[in-house]
Amino acid sequence: IGLEAGGTVTVWNQAAVRWAQDLLAILAIRVRHEGRPPPHARHGAMIASNHVSWADVFAIASVRHTRFIAKSEIRDWPLAGWLAETSGTIFIRRARRHDTARINAQVHDALAQGDCVGLFPEGTTTEGDRLLKFHSALFEAAVANGARVYPVAVRYEHPDGTPLRAVAYVGDLSFAQSLGLVIRTRETIVRVAFAPPIDTDGLTRQQVAAQAHERVASLLGLPTPGKAHVRGGDRPAAPR
Repeated sequence: IGLEAGGTVTVWNQAAVRWAQDLLAILAIRVRHEGRPPPHARHGAMIASNHVSWADVFAIASVRHTRFIAKSEIRDWPLAGWLAETSGTIFIRRARRHDTARINAQVHDALAQGDCVGLFPEGTTTEGDRLLKFHSALFEAAVANGARVYPVAVRYEHPDGTPLRAVAYVGDLSFAQSLGLVIRTRETIVRVAFAPPIDTDGLTRQQVAAQAHERVASLLGLPTPGKAHVRGGDRPAAPR
């Protein structure tokens, strides 16, 4: 999966976008995207997003074909697992302590081929009411390739604009239970907002992670470390 000569989008990329759009339509999830996604070009790009649900992958991929870094267990999920694998997902084996080096090598190659690679640097999901620390390890490939990093904020809402918690894949929910909650939700709006890209030239992976975190937090209206923040009704999400 990648670009043909001259930077055109392949048939597989186009098909993957349509599959993501079709899956979301089946689930009554409507995407509203803001900002500019990474352009299709010969140099790769990286998307760094907050993480609320397994649906995040398909929401972003419905706007811009993206090869996500995701846990290997996703392969076993009905339909969603097949779509993820067919779309070129880079699967990480979280039980293996040293799998990051293998993943970084794959991401490096994907970026060198002009692919757009997506990651969730929090490393887990929340209900969207807070933003966890961004781990910097997987930004190394973007720095090494000089690839731009596009911070993305994902937010789920009811049609009236109020926050929607049912889509959050947190706590002890199984995929089947989470899917059931999504199906029982009459209509879901997911907002996918792209911040201006980060030029990684001359930056360390820690600096890139910090800038990405700040831009995603700003899009979500959430605090960044060391900054005061006042909100009503916040509650912590269960760890995952």
